[in-house]
Amino acid sequence: MPTWLIVLIVVVAVAVLGAVIWLVTQEMQRKRLQQRFGPEYDRTVAEKDSPRAAQRELAERERRHKELDIRPLSASARERYAREWAQIQEKFVDQPSVAVAEADQVLNSLMAERGYPTEGYEQQLADLSVRHAKTLENYRAAHATQQKRDGASTEDLRDAMVRYRDVFEDLLTDGADDEQHDRHDRRNGHDHSGHDHDHDRAEKRADRHETERQASASPRTESNGGR
Repeated sequence: MPTWLIVLIVVVAVAVLGAVIWLVTQEMQRKRLQQRFGPEYDRTVAEKDSPRAAQRELAERERRHKELDIRPLSASARERYAREWAQIQEKFVDQPSVAVAEADQVLNSLMAERGYPTEGYEQQLADLSVRHAKTLENYRAAHATQQKRDGASTEDLRDAMVRYRDVFEDLLTDGADDEQHDRHDRRNGHDHSGHDHDHDRAEKRADRHETERQASASPRTESNGGR
């Protein structure tokens, strides 16, 4: 077989292999983005000229999101926001339009405290879509109602509050489990050290003894309600 024919076969084989690898890579990227963004993937594809353009857009959102300092709320902050939300829901009974406006404001405050920029609505949507795609459509619909709240019906406002609540709960609890897991890891970071393990057990025994001592020093009586 002539040398030039061997070279041609090798070149063609390499080109075919490269094309196959490229196609497989693109398909894996598509599936990954679809899984991560859900309905937002289809929405972006519909808005762009091609699926490739949509994938580039979503990949860019991921890149930007990695540069943000997104952090979970502390337990005290979660409790504070939960109280604020409860007050807003109570206000809805008499002032539905005002309640919806306040719900939007609390969400923006919550996003900012989590580390999300809030300077522009469209950019806000793009940033949220990376980790909160499942509630993003609720945010869009509720925000649209909030923008025309003075002309919206009570039923529309109620629907907006329900949708805002879904987004609120998603943002409120996201990362809380990771934070608890990190604290657990830090507490048990020296479990393989016998000295540290014994020290931890000694502290736990001391805490338990102190609790029992305080309990015995504060007997249950009628005057304190049995507490």
